[in-house]
Order: sequence, then structure tokens, then C-alpha cells
Amino acid sequence: MENKLTNQSTYKNMLLLFGIVVIAFNLRPAITSIGPVISLIRDDLNISNGVAGLITTLPLLSFATLSILAPKIGRILGNEKAVFVGLLFLTAGILIRSYGIETTLFIGTLLVGVGVAIGNVLLPSIVKMNFPTKVGLVTSIYTTSMNLFAGLGSGVSFPLANGLGLGWRGSLVFWSALALIAILVWLPQLKRTTLKGTTGHNASRTALWISPLAWQVTVFMGLQSFLFYSTVAWLPEIIENQGIPLSIAGWMLLLMQLVGLPATFLAPIIASRYQNQIGMVLAVGIIHLIGVIGLLIDVNNTVLIISIICLGIAQGASISLALTIISLRSTNATQAAMLSGMAQSIGYLLAATGPILIGFVYDQTLSWTIPLLVLGIVTIIMTISGIGAGRNQFVTQPTTAKVS
Repeated sequence: MENKLTNQSTYKNMLLLFGIVVIAFNLRPAITSIGPVISLIRDDLNISNGVAGLITTLPLLSFATLSILAPKIGRILGNEKAVFVGLLFLTAGILIRSYGIETTLFIGTLLVGVGVAIGNVLLPSIVKMNFPTKVGLVTSIYTTSMNLFAGLGSGVSFPLANGLGLGWRGSLVFWSALALIAILVWLPQLKRTTLKGTTGHNASRTALWISPLAWQVTVFMGLQSFLFYSTVAWLPEIIENQGIPLSIAGWMLLLMQLVGLPATFLAPIIASRYQNQIGMVLAVGIIHLIGVIGLLIDVNNTVLIISIICLGIAQGASISLALTIISLRSTNATQAAMLSGMAQSIGYLLAATGPILIGFVYDQTLSWTIPLLVLGIVTIIMTISGIGAGRNQFVTQPTTAKVS
């Protein structure tokens, strides 16, 4: 009888892990697939470059707004049901924005951001609750899956639109199939009852927002997002400025994302084996700084490739390390959801300003030297905040909320 119960528990956890991975597949392609076809959307709908740029910024603004609300949705519905609702929003958003008119494009994009934000925030809480002794491994698996499909989203979007003749609408609607699969895979998790009590919640939330450690976690999360989105937005232009054709610069961006995948997978596993993550944060910061310096000195192509590899490794490790630290600095799943909401809300607000700030500085100086120096300074600040976030402490005392 005991073996039978153990087997059932193992099966349920494996099914849950599979569901988490499939959801992670959906947390980036609906966003990264926009960039490669943005010119097709602009020409078809006859919109300006500024309006077209807003399409790529809207999801980040949705993240910033909804990340604060997602933990509350999780407490009301239960994390599993809340994630299911997020998948419904995501699927509806993908379909609505693919209708082909400007209004539905923006409405659908906002809904995509809502769906992704709920998944972003609540997955760390679900991992904390169901895999408390394997937080690092499970975080490794789902963040690597997320980043892999982020790359696929940007890589296959234009070939689907142009090569297969689907157009931008068909290319974007393609990702609704993946979202529908996630909905089906997640259905068994709706039977789980992990509603959170509200006792002590307001006090816990207040304590979180005045916790220095919580703010260090938040700044680390935010600045690593700032660096990633700024680099993705401007790296091809920076490389082209060094005399390399833009077509090759695009492949360099793909190289950066690919070399980051092993680091994305390994960082949480390594981090969870130590009581603090200060050494890892230092390593990530130094490697990223080497990458930025390599772009600054502009000696030869070998230095350029080494710089891009360093940037890829550091950025791949930093996102999964940030998500792992959210779990490790939390006493329970409720607190992990609140900290995740705080860190990701402010984090994606910073991320949304990154490409704009770097572009503005370049416009004022007409040189990439000052923008790269800004990225170097941000790297140093990120590392300092990460050293604080990596300490072996909890953000607040355990909440009195109970899991039923």
C-alpha cells in the first residue's frame, strides 16, 4: 500500500513537472516572435515606427503591472487555477492580435502580457511548494526550456511568415497551438487544492516592501533584465558599428542566446548546493563586465566573439539565478509568490526602460562608447545588489498563512 501511494505521488509530481516545462515553453515565444516580423506588421497596417515599437514594449509594461497582482490572484484561485487562467489569457491574446487590425493587435498584445505575467510570477511559488528540496533542479529545467523557446520564437517567426507564406498573422497565430497544448497538459493540476489563507498577508506584504534583502533581490532581478533587453535590442547595431554586416550581427545575437543555455541550466543547480550565492553573483558580474569591456575595446573579431560568449554565459546564468534566489530567500510558497511579484514587477519596469535609455544616450552622443559604459555601470550595480541578495537569509519571518 505504501509503495502504491509513493508511486502515485511520484507520477503526480512528474506530471506536474511536465506541465511546468510546457508552460515555460509558452512564456517567451509569443513575445520574441514579434520582433522579426515587426516590419511586416508596420507595412501591412500602415503604422509608424514609434507605434510599432510600442508593440514590443507593451508586454513588458503588462509584466510590470500584473506581476504585483498575480500573487493575489494565486491566493484567491489557487496557484494552479491562476496559471490556467493565465494560459487562457495568453491563448486569447495570441488569437486576437492576429486578427489583422491595429486595435486588436494592441488588445491582443496586452492580453499576451497578462497571461505571461501570471505564469512568470507563480511558477517559482509552485516550484517552492511542490519541490522544496529540488528548487535548483526544477528551476534549471523550466528556465532553460523558457530560454530555448524564446530563441525559437525569434528564429522561426520570419521563416514562418515569409518562407512558408503564412504572413505575419499566420506566423503569430502559430504559437496559439503551443498554448493550447499547455492548457491540455495543465488540466490535471486543477484538482490540486493549494489555496492560500489570507491571515497575516497584509503584514507580510508590508514587511516584504520594507525588507532591505527583498529590495536587493528586486534590484538584482531588475538590472539583469535591464541588461538582457538592452543587449538584445542594440547588440546588432553595436556590432555593425564595428564594421560587421548586419546579417552577420544577427547571427552573433543568436550565438549569444545559444551559449547562454548551458549556463541557464547549471546556475540554479549550483546555487542550490550552497548556503549563499555570493560567489556565483560575483562570477556572473565579472563575466558580464568582461563582455562589455570586449565590446568597448573593439580590437578584432576574436575579441568580439569572446565578448559575445561572455555576455551570453552571464545573461543566461543571471535570469535563472535570479529566479532561484527568489525561492531560496523565501520561507514558503506564499512568500515566494509575493517576492516574485515584487521583483518581477519592478524588474520588468526597469527592463522596459533599458532599450529606451541606451538608445537615447546613443542619439545624444552618436557613439556606442557612453552607452556601453552605462551597461558596465549597471553591471557593477547589479553585482553589488546580487551580493546582498545572495546572503543566506530570508526576506521576512515566516508568514502565518497556512496552506490547506
